[in-house]
Amino acid sequence: MSRGYFADMSDLKKHGGKIAMANKNLIPVAVAAKFPTLEVSYSDGTLLKLPLGSDGNVVDPNKLDVPEATLLSLSFRASSQAMNESWSKPFLNTFSDSKNIHLYEVSLVDSWFLSLSPVKRILLRMMKQSNPSENSGALQRRFVYSFGDHYYFRKELQILNLLTGYVFLLDKFGRIRWQGFGAATEEELSSLLSCTSNLLEEK
Repeated sequence: MSRGYFADMSDLKKHGGKIAMANKNLIPVAVAAKFPTLEVSYSDGTLLKLPLGSDGNVVDPNKLDVPEATLLSLSFRASSQAMNESWSKPFLNTFSDSKNIHLYEVSLVDSWFLSLSPVKRILLRMMKQSNPSENSGALQRRFVYSFGDHYYFRKELQILNLLTGYVFLLDKFGRIRWQGFGAATEEELSSLLSCTSNLLEEK
């Protein structure tokens, strides 16, 4: 968990960010892990806890704002943003008319300096100008930011390399039902889209 930049870069050169192949099928409920609660900010400073409806590690699926499926992409460094877009943009296009799906692109900022309140406000203002939310029908592409030390969050998700992207598909209970890494291949993207459709059909 305390790896440095050069170790991450060495791994990135070996596999291009593809730490492992994405799931081909939905992870069964019986073995699906809960996504750890993460506090994020919109560019206007509004705070939000992901997954929606979470209170600690418990998610109430009966709350009105809790979607049937949520796609979360995590970027710790700018190098992974293009990787995550290879998942999120096709996802947005495919499920543009779905009202019960949410899409969040999360940028995680570990720097203590950038997490200072005055600097954080300036950074969020800059992000508001560079990353306006994209709408595609009912589904919105939401950009959010998480500031502070993410050591235990990363440990829970077993995230080691900060230069690659991580994508998680959650069900309405906040359970991880599918996971992808790095840039999407056509086969992996197909698995994400089919798994999302299957998740929406679950009772």
